[in-house]
Amino acid sequence: MKPDLSLLSDGDLAGRSVAGDDDAFAEIMRRHRQRLYRLIRASVADADEALDLVQETFISAHAALERFDRDRPMAAWLARIAINKCRDWGRRRAVRRLFGLHTPVEDIADIHADDRPLQDTEVADRAELTRLSRAIAALPASQREPLVLCSIDGLSQAEAAGILSISEKAVETRIRRARIRLAELLG
Repeated sequence: MKPDLSLLSDGDLAGRSVAGDDDAFAEIMRRHRQRLYRLIRASVADADEALDLVQETFISAHAALERFDRDRPMAAWLARIAINKCRDWGRRRAVRRLFGLHTPVEDIADIHADDRPLQDTEVADRAELTRLSRAIAALPASQREPLVLCSIDGLSQAEAAGILSISEKAVETRIRRARIRLAELLG
């Protein structure tokens, strides 16, 4: 009889996964996918790219699972991998832009049900969310990453400092600068 994987710690799941239990890694993915998606989506401002980067994050995590310190929080470890994937994505995007191969993808409103808000309201809300996402994505990584980790992902400044390998004071300062810059961009 298999144990209920939802009751195991992330460290125990990592150990089982390293030993070849694919269901254990599936549980890790189930636990952390939404959080990673929010983190990545806020960094890249493109839903499709964010989904791809979540997959890349989990692929890299699976390959490096033997090196995971089971006494440390998996959420922080996965966030670090995700941030690195976002940085890589940004560098690839800059290279494509440099060579003129980048084509912007327009967001398309996807309206399915009649019980949704009025179409005008939904379009305005979606436009504002897209505008905000693009403004956040336009921030320098040094400001965007702490802002996303603390304001969107709900981590403490201490947790964000640990993930980013900077001091708590640096996190605080970068968040303040990010908010000032966002106000300028959205003003």
